[in-house]
Amino acid sequence: MRLSTVILPIYRWAEGQKVWRRAEDLGFHAAYTYDHLSWRSFRDGPWFGSIPTLTAAASATEQLRLGTLVTSPNFRHPVTLAKELITLDDVSGGRLTLGIGAGGTGFDATAMGQKAWSPQERAERFGEFVPLLDELLTNDATTREGTYYSAVEARNIPGCVQTPRVPFYVAATGPRGLKLAARYGQGWVTYGDPKGPADVPVEQAPGVVAQQIEKLAAACEAAGRDVGELAKVLLQGSTAEKPLQSVDAFVDWAGTYRELGITELVIHWPVPDSIFANDLDTFERIATEGLAQLS
Repeated sequence: MRLSTVILPIYRWAEGQKVWRRAEDLGFHAAYTYDHLSWRSFRDGPWFGSIPTLTAAASATEQLRLGTLVTSPNFRHPVTLAKELITLDDVSGGRLTLGIGAGGTGFDATAMGQKAWSPQERAERFGEFVPLLDELLTNDATTREGTYYSAVEARNIPGCVQTPRVPFYVAATGPRGLKLAARYGQGWVTYGDPKGPADVPVEQAPGVVAQQIEKLAAACEAAGRDVGELAKVLLQGSTAEKPLQSVDAFVDWAGTYRELGITELVIHWPVPDSIFANDLDTFERIATEGLAQLS
């Protein structure tokens, strides 16, 4: 099992570079950031762009994998996103992972003046977005006409450092998203129950993830893939569970999800006076001691 972190893009770089370097020093497998224009309770505070932040982080670190968790079609187009991704993959020396999802109804869902998409439209757009992005990142030139997204001789030379392209970690819980994860994903991402932390008691939260993994396995079987080929990533912070209160709490939580088949846990870097407020010393002890206690 691997342990990674999410570092929100809220820091001016004079401070932010220290956080990303510290994540590498602590031994995290990867550090991700949210790909939003703003986000929930952070809407009225500092919030920087994800791709420039990750590019700077790539220059400030040497081994730490970097990624989005997650990018969505809400304000992205596959053609321009592909160009940014091959650039970031090059700058990072092949350390980029693309977390990608269908998006939701957050603040940036309408920031470009569009009306909020229905769940069906989000699924349909995502169903076009992922295959086109896959094609753009694996071919020198791409032409494709879609209902929502098209490309006309879009060039991406020299392509990704990683072959055949940067890995896709697909966030999905519904049948369409799971089908995309099974077809295009090198990893799958869940944050637990999709409804919200108040809807599922703590003791039932692992069961929700277990059911999701069963559905992922079925989607992989239908696609002719072994579900074991995919990394299975759990993003902490959207359930009522409190694994960052102590090292022991983390070990119990991590052990439960390891038994279910989760292969990577992602915990939020503490942000004081926010929903991600946790003791930094405890967090760092979890990073250095937590997984070691499971072995």
